Amino acid sequence: MTEQETRRMRRTRFEGLAQVVVEPLHRYLLRRASTETAEDVLSETLLVLWRRIDDVPGLGDGSASPPDPDDVLPWCYGVARGCLANARRADGRRLRLVERLIRTQQRAPEEAAEHGELHAALASLGAADREVVRLWAWEGLAPRQIAEATGSTPNAVSIRLHRAKARLAAQLGRKNGGRPGHKSDEGRSGQ
Repeated sequence: MTEQETRRMRRTRFEGLAQVVVEPLHRYLLRRASTETAEDVLSETLLVLWRRIDDVPGLGDGSASPPDPDDVLPWCYGVARGCLANARRADGRRLRLVERLIRTQQRAPEEAAEHGELHAALASLGAADREVVRLWAWEGLAPRQIAEATGSTPNAVSIRLHRAKARLAAQLGRKNGGRPGHKSDEGRSGQ
């Protein structure tokens, strides 16, 4: 069988399956979600059915009449149920992100006032340097982890981080090389 015949047979099987399951799946989803969500999830469900057409139990080879709904619908309901659960999780994540962004924006003026000098120094860095510094300082990542996150090499990240920290220190007036917040004679005897 040629590749074109295989594709044609696959399409015929899917069309036969879709003909049988679209309406029942749509009704199933409408009873569980809003119209927009139901339609989105139905599209996602059909995409999964297309990808997994060979896994659908009771489908047959598609050369005969459409499949028996009693054979294919239970499995398709399971796929739709999983797609609906994924959509609900995604909506929850989106909602939590929006809430977090709102809280961050509400706090931003206070933090900007407290750390205006730091934010200005960070803004003066290039985008790549700024991202490396933020991943290191705010997320607590090591250069190896930053390299993985940014698609760079650990060595390049280490160099970029070292140079960016030096530029920040210079801009923030810490050119003496001492550790910020520590007296230079701290820990020494008075002799």
